[in-house]
Amino acid sequence: MATGRGRLLRPRWLGLQALRGPLPGGGEARVGAEAARGCPGASGFRKGPGIRFAASCTCVSQYARCGHHCQKSSFNYFVSLDGMPSEILLKIFSYLDAISLLCTGCVSRRFYHLANDNFIWIRIYSTAFSPKRSNWKINSVEETAMSVSFLSVEDKEAGYWKKEYITKQITSVKATLAQILKPVSPYTGLPVKTKEALRISGLGWAIILKEESGKEHMMQHVDLSLNDTSVTVVWYGKTWPRLATLSTLDLCGMTPVFMDRYKPPAQNAPRWHSLIAKYNLSHLTESAMIGCDRLVRIFCLNPGLLVGLWKEEEELAFVMANLHFHHLVERSTLGSATLPYELPPHSPFLDDSPEYGLNGYQLHVDMHGGGVFYLCGTFRNLFSKKGCIEDGYVKVIVINFKNNREHLPLIGKVGLVWRTNVFDGFIERCPVVDVTLLDENRKPFWCFSSPVCMRPAACPSDGPTFLGHTYYVDYKDEVGKVHAELVWIEETEEYFIVSLVLYLSVAKINYWFGTKY
Repeated sequence: MATGRGRLLRPRWLGLQALRGPLPGGGEARVGAEAARGCPGASGFRKGPGIRFAASCTCVSQYARCGHHCQKSSFNYFVSLDGMPSEILLKIFSYLDAISLLCTGCVSRRFYHLANDNFIWIRIYSTAFSPKRSNWKINSVEETAMSVSFLSVEDKEAGYWKKEYITKQITSVKATLAQILKPVSPYTGLPVKTKEALRISGLGWAIILKEESGKEHMMQHVDLSLNDTSVTVVWYGKTWPRLATLSTLDLCGMTPVFMDRYKPPAQNAPRWHSLIAKYNLSHLTESAMIGCDRLVRIFCLNPGLLVGLWKEEEELAFVMANLHFHHLVERSTLGSATLPYELPPHSPFLDDSPEYGLNGYQLHVDMHGGGVFYLCGTFRNLFSKKGCIEDGYVKVIVINFKNNREHLPLIGKVGLVWRTNVFDGFIERCPVVDVTLLDENRKPFWCFSSPVCMRPAACPSDGPTFLGHTYYVDYKDEVGKVHAELVWIEETEEYFIVSLVLYLSVAKINYWFGTKY
């Protein structure tokens, strides 16, 4: 401690000597020379990066009693925090909160070990998780921390209480989110407070672009929009890595470790990652392209990822992820950085009348693009007979092509609005479709959110003849297929959905109900 005080008082002593005048025996010249060389004898601190203090930054002139003019002098000193004694640093760290303490541990190896001090973290742990008392006497934080045996603190390895605190914080956040998501809407089959859970948790999303060499580039989302049953997340910027060097893209949820209901999380707050999906960027081929305009081409990678490439450079322009609300919070928080969240084991629902096929299903469809909604419809009492099985799929007719009363118009000019920090645009006939299919028990049977393409039909289907161009919309995944037909009416300048058919996988139905179709 004496050595530390000497180092701290050394600059003040040099400043006083400069004001007093020349020292006997050329002391002033010696001190000035040592300071100019950055010699340890001048400042008492190591050279290197640190906090810089300027002593006598401005010229100090003062006349001595004898009438001689004191020479102007200037000294620069470097004070390194790393040179401070550990006891002082630990005292400083004890005043930091958990977030600041974790950030401090990232500065250097020494700071990391000091920031793992168990006595600091036991105080933070006791403050956050001390049990509530019913009596009027409330112990202070220090008394609560001291109530823990010193042996239990000293015997633990460094960082033990830091890990305990972070683990309990994560468990607390997950329990809070699970409580918020308990109420389920009988109409949509989805949690009622999904948007509130997203807001309270401070949940965000990031993409990790991986090069073939193993180098990774992480980007946090720039913009997002909440829809009725999905969220659209967008990334863009000027610092994209070259597409030719990239191999895969990982989509992850990012949840703050420390959640506060009443204020947004700090930007530098620690977060944990949950892998949602992995995409192979080598699949950005012509078969995956769903649209273009004069600036960009867009490609669709299942599930629900849209990648925009500049036409001239063939480099990344933006990335858009469309995430359905079904199990979104769980997938974004309960997975790990390398493994996605796995749904709990499914218990088959009892089908009382398997011989009659499917009945009592409900479908909710949203069609939108860039915050503009073109369709929002709910279809109830859907059914399919057991005999309507073709090529491993059960056919469910939602909108009958031959029944004009079921045909629905789309509002506005259908397409996708995209934007970056430099340009924006509109790609026609490339909307995003959100599908939520509920079974007879009002449980989500099939949910997805994905961009689709309205492709011109080579020849119209058999049935009524419409005065306009016909377009097909097709989507397919492991659960089923969607086929829709739309007609562009020139007179009114609007699209009409004249046919909508679902094809549900027999394997999914057998797994869901325990049947043997």
